[in-house]
Amino acid sequence: MSRSFTIGCTVQVENHFDALGAHVTLDGDVALAPGDRVLVHGPPITVPFGESLTERRDATVRRAGPLRAFWARRVRQWELHELYEVGFEGRNA
Repeated sequence: MSRSFTIGCTVQVENHFDALGAHVTLDGDVALAPGDRVLVHGPPITVPFGESLTERRDATVRRAGPLRAFWARRVRQWELHELYEVGFEGRNA
């Protein structure tokens, strides 16, 4: 099995007041594993405020080697804990 391959994908970009994000859906039944990388080809997508855009693109999936996969599995738990480190300060009324 090859360590990298090119596949079609759908890119959805949203730029609204209550939603800002980009999502990539790979064609077929491709399962990604820890450490795998996905590179979407083409120029950057710019979406004006209040609009959404869906485009078809090609993407290259590069499978992680054993060392990168091991490292990704170990590091992900630390990165998840960073999300929990959120502080809130109360305001004086």
